[in-house]
Amino acid sequence: MSVSRRTVLAGAAAAPLVASSAARGQSNAARFSLHYAPHEGSFASRGNRLEQIAFAADQGFTAWEDNEAAGRPVDEQVAMAKALSSRGMKMGVFVASMPKWAQSRPILGANDGAEREAFLADIRASIDVAKRLNATRMTVVTGFLDPKVPLDIQTARVIDVMRRAGDIVAPHNIAMVMEPLNTRTNHPGVYMQSIAQGYAVARGANSPGVKVLADLYHEQIQSGNLIPVLDMCWSEIGYIQFGDNPGRNEPGSGEINYATIVRWLRGRGYAGVIGMEHGNSIKGRAGEERLIAAYRTIDAV
Repeated sequence: MSVSRRTVLAGAAAAPLVASSAARGQSNAARFSLHYAPHEGSFASRGNRLEQIAFAADQGFTAWEDNEAAGRPVDEQVAMAKALSSRGMKMGVFVASMPKWAQSRPILGANDGAEREAFLADIRASIDVAKRLNATRMTVVTGFLDPKVPLDIQTARVIDVMRRAGDIVAPHNIAMVMEPLNTRTNHPGVYMQSIAQGYAVARGANSPGVKVLADLYHEQIQSGNLIPVLDMCWSEIGYIQFGDNPGRNEPGSGEINYATIVRWLRGRGYAGVIGMEHGNSIKGRAGEERLIAAYRTIDAV
């Protein structure tokens, strides 16, 4: 789940979306070797959304992530896509469908035709968003456990609806990435709790449009053993997100050895986006500089 879902950039909604530096030339720093993707708020002191994109490009970042993109006006989606294209940056994930957290409803694991059809409607609507943004990945969250229904039955139901959703997106060369979430710190009661569980559902759906989002912050809390898990589940992993633990901030602020993970990903030839799904451990511009330095450190392995 996104850091930007929890934090609202003050004044962002009212700020004019004009990138004063988006038309500048090439980055003023060496490009990172992997496609690390900041999000709105990573560089909050640098201006509005498009100005933050331009600043990120100038620091050598080659991707961007925006979980809230589907809810933005079409003109803002188009402006963001144009800003990214002008700087040679890839678009990472946006959220296509997620449960209403306060309701704690099973959604995809339930035998509820209306809920399932509403999910499929979200997926259909998200195709146009993906095309506007030049995005090939979109996040889905599969909902909560139903304590009255055996887990295997819920899994079969999730596989069934994800297969149907895969049939919708695959012809457009888009993949949904299901996000497992930890139950110990952030999301008690969710259905999908580990990358391995996501792998099982993706294998069951058997669709190029159904993959797993490997958020390593959540996986470290829930299961650990990160590189062996990635290795075992690699064929079904469609997107990766970083965030250190504890704190869910930049690499180097916690216990995860992200330099080793970067080395492993590079050895695998991973060319996809890596979402920077975390906050900054220090507030303000000093924290932004620390964020950039943290990624320079892990990228230098």
